[in-house]
Amino acid sequence: MTHDGRRHAILAIDTATTRVVIATGSPGGVADGVSTWTAGYRHGETLLPSIGRFLGEQNLRRSRLAGIVVGTGPGAFTGLRVGIATAKGLAHGLGIPLVGVSTAEALIEAFEAAEGRDAPTVLMLPAGPNDRLVVRAGARPVPLPAGEEPDLAPGERLVAVDLDGRAPEEALARGEVARAGLGQALLRAGAAKLAATAATAGPPISELETLVPDYVTLPRGVRATGETIEWSRDPR
Repeated sequence: MTHDGRRHAILAIDTATTRVVIATGSPGGVADGVSTWTAGYRHGETLLPSIGRFLGEQNLRRSRLAGIVVGTGPGAFTGLRVGIATAKGLAHGLGIPLVGVSTAEALIEAFEAAEGRDAPTVLMLPAGPNDRLVVRAGARPVPLPAGEEPDLAPGERLVAVDLDGRAPEEALARGEVARAGLGQALLRAGAAKLAATAATAGPPISELETLVPDYVTLPRGVRATGETIEWSRDPR
């Protein structure tokens, strides 16, 4: 709440996986509403109207938003491009700060928040129709070519997302646990970043101009030119 009793909130958006996630929460990062749906190929048509409906359902005006958190991937080109562009447009139009959070790190955090932190978590994501990507917290994603299996240390738990038919069933089940907590994990991490920037001298720091997505797949004919996508294994 603000000093005048009106509610302030932060909005989280993630389009890095096959399911879009939007969530609202307190400036402290506690979720009070989460919506998720299968994206298909209509991100550009559905995302902004869905955010509008969701805010209406939460009885939350856009003018009450204090910041926006967006998942940066790794993920496929179309979803990430639309999600991050939408988040940047909203942040710019409303004049509020924007911060990015790694979707992979948030999925790992979501799983460990639900299932405990007694064993390390290894996340596996698709990287195109055949290859996969292995992510450990705090480390750069590692490509896993088709036909190879992840090299797991004793005790590590494999969590697989968007890999039906390409990962063990128990890893896919863990992936559903991670998905269920993604909105809350994004809000928690994003709120911490927003609070840290707000504590600095001067106006709140925003990543509006510097935030970039982590692509794992690119459209046909597009070449990777920067570090954020240099490990994509798509044909060039």
